[in-house]
Amino acid sequence: MPVFPILLLLFFTIPLIEIFVLIKVGGIIGVWPTVGLVILTAVIGAYLLKQQGIATLTRVQRSMDQGQLPARELVEGFFLVIGGALLLTPGFFTDAIGFACLLPFTRRLLAAWMIRRGVFAAQAHVHAQYQAQGRQPPEQGGRGRTIEGEWEREEPVRPEVESPERNRDRE
Repeated sequence: MPVFPILLLLFFTIPLIEIFVLIKVGGIIGVWPTVGLVILTAVIGAYLLKQQGIATLTRVQRSMDQGQLPARELVEGFFLVIGGALLLTPGFFTDAIGFACLLPFTRRLLAAWMIRRGVFAAQAHVHAQYQAQGRQPPEQGGRGRTIEGEWEREEPVRPEVESPERNRDRE
């Protein structure tokens, strides 16, 4: 399915939906309470973005430390960026979508759906590259091959610096 027509449709329909919802809400609760709600959702969204972003970065680091591909966490990070941008856009419709991207439960559902739709194709591509080079792809879960051995640290050899007194002794 071509992406451009979908983006074009969203570009025109989302602002129309936002205007419609803002007019309806403004007619019910008034102009200034509507403006206040839009500002409040932006502030709450910025707080959630910071909190959830740090938590997601921590999970990415933990996965990488364990030698695992942090695919789900990276996709969640993508949704955090989208959610943050939508929450900074004034309007209730984009705020609802933005909060869905920021809240952990819905974000994880969206990330799982996205991964099932194609992120694993990238992992399969990586495995195909290893096989084309005649190498075995690394195992998942930090269970890579360990090579036993002994080692010792040697101090680097430093050249002697000749002192002026030593040069005088030679002459």
